[in-house]
Amino acid sequence: MSQIAPGTDRLGRQIAFMIEVDKLKEVFRQTKLINSRRQENDAEHSWHLCLAVILLAEHANQPGLDVLRVLKMVILHDLVEIDAGDTFAYDAVGMTDQHEREARAADRIFGLLPDDQAAEFRQCWDEFEAQTTPEAQFALSCDRFQPMLLNLMTEGASWKEHGITHDRVVARNQCLQQGSVPMWERMSAMLEEAVRIGIVAPAPGS
Repeated sequence: MSQIAPGTDRLGRQIAFMIEVDKLKEVFRQTKLINSRRQENDAEHSWHLCLAVILLAEHANQPGLDVLRVLKMVILHDLVEIDAGDTFAYDAVGMTDQHEREARAADRIFGLLPDDQAAEFRQCWDEFEAQTTPEAQFALSCDRFQPMLLNLMTEGASWKEHGITHDRVVARNQCLQQGSVPMWERMSAMLEEAVRIGIVAPAPGS
């Protein structure tokens, strides 16, 4: 890494934050990319997620959604994985302390910023975690929709790799309807079709 210091004034702290969060490009997820089948990294996920918010906002349950607020949430919420790592969606053990690990990471990473921006970014992150506003709920809807879409378009690659069946996908992701009923209904239909053609394994015993 370069030894050039960005400075300790306001702009310097903002630059230091930019340098730090570049590490997000090196955090890899279980989801595979559609064309290359390599693992998606968190920065790629964040870009695709922001695009989904802009593209799909008209399908949110709440009319007049503050789309800029949603975008802030989705671009910020995975930055904590620089420290905490990506917790696989179906890893029950990893999820037991996920919030604590990510909250510590939020303290450190957002703490690099000037105090006012640190507070604003942390508030956005906390709002996403709390899931009490329409904006947070739609942000989560897009965050669940995007990896499901990639899984379906890669013939269930990461689900098959980890033995994830249809019932587990539904149980994990049906909260999507809290932000967008139409998006959940469409994804549910796509999942049913995926089971029919053998891309997603049915629930055991079904």
